[in-house]
Amino acid sequence: MTVEEVTDIASSALFMVIKVAAPVLLVSLIVGLIISIFQTVTSIQEQTLTFVPKVLAIFLALIVIGNWMLTELSGYMVNLWSDFNLYVR
Repeated sequence: MTVEEVTDIASSALFMVIKVAAPVLLVSLIVGLIISIFQTVTSIQEQTLTFVPKVLAIFLALIVIGNWMLTELSGYMVNLWSDFNLYVR
């Protein structure tokens, strides 16, 4: 196995992690921004106020896009393991 092959596998794995994690992180970011704007407008400075809405939003996001996430990850793993004989020499 050459250095280029290892680099290709590592870069595709990192891209897959970013692609799968980005929607959940964006949902958390948007909910946090909305709660922060709400706290600024109402002058409520409670630190724990953002926790429950973020958890609920992430849970709903995982319900909605969880199937896509698992499909992407399993497709990547099937592709990686199907070429396993090329990596072992």
